[in-house]
Amino acid sequence: MAVRVQEAAFDLGAETVAFADAQTDMGAVVTFTGIVRDLPGDSLDRMVIEHYPGMTEKALEKIEADARERWSLGDVLIIHRFGAMAANERIMMVATASRHRKDAFEAAEFLMDYLKSRAPFWKKEFTTSGADWVAAKDEDEDALRRW
Repeated sequence: MAVRVQEAAFDLGAETVAFADAQTDMGAVVTFTGIVRDLPGDSLDRMVIEHYPGMTEKALEKIEADARERWSLGDVLIIHRFGAMAANERIMMVATASRHRKDAFEAAEFLMDYLKSRAPFWKKEFTTSGADWVAAKDEDEDALRRW
């Protein structure tokens, strides 16, 4: 299990290979990577993600433990960045490993839904026309409610 909240970019390929190589007796590894999207019609200069150190890590460790209770998992990796990021930079990564693909996929989806809706991060988008905090979306809340 690893939860990392970091400002530095991460190497998706290296993280994925290291995670997969560390697995024994697992039949499935699922990964997901979130990327900063440019905004159509209003060019994104940067996105800034804020968090409270200590509190954020504890919240992510809690949701990781919840996923382990719900599904049979061999390992979990959560990486989430903070600070300023440009369009097309990686924001976060989730990886899950299990003996069977269903558990790996469902646990990864559960973790992604939580990170999108409930994880204690605050995002502000800076565009050519100003800056705005990113509000929660109804579809993100709906996705989380199914769990």
